[in-house]
Amino acid sequence: MAKGVGKSIVLLIIIVILILGGLLWFNFLGLIHVNSLFSPVYKLFGKEPQTSVTTTQSKPVTGDLDADRLAKQREALDIFKEELDKRETDISEIEKQNEKVAVELQEREKNQEEREKTFDQTVNKYNEKNVNITQIAENLNGMRPENAVEILKALDDQTCIDVLRRVEELAEQNGTMSMGAYWLSLMPADRAAEIQRKMLSKPENLE
Repeated sequence: MAKGVGKSIVLLIIIVILILGGLLWFNFLGLIHVNSLFSPVYKLFGKEPQTSVTTTQSKPVTGDLDADRLAKQREALDIFKEELDKRETDISEIEKQNEKVAVELQEREKNQEEREKTFDQTVNKYNEKNVNITQIAENLNGMRPENAVEILKALDDQTCIDVLRRVEELAEQNGTMSMGAYWLSLMPADRAAEIQRKMLSKPENLE
């Protein structure tokens, strides 16, 4: 019985020593602070308890939250600015393309207007020419054949051919005989032959 009690006391003493040793070690590492608990022991051995703190205690890492927040905001603003610059560049490129397309469309529209103007002028010229040819043909039909031939001889070959064709059209419309063949017979042989050759080679016109 006495031996069992003795062993228990020894175990308790060992446990207390281990606990105290652990507390001292953790206090040395700065994990816990029990200097006040061991102060009498330090004084018993003529030593002062350790009052210095570890680097972590003297300079705690708290982190500057405001500085981090500002840094992140600046980073976000920089990214946003880069995106804006890229968008501005893209928009500038699109505007340049649109301007180029607009210039091309204006040029095409101008060319189309020029073509239409030229076409209208050609049509008007053709209409005026037809009116003039018809007027000449009607005038010749009302003249003496000799006078009509003199006028035909003064015309260029193409106009002469157009007049002769118009004379035939008028004769067909009115159901009368065309004077064209008779007028050609009164013209110089070489000129009449040339007129007839051109009429055969280019039935509609010489242009």
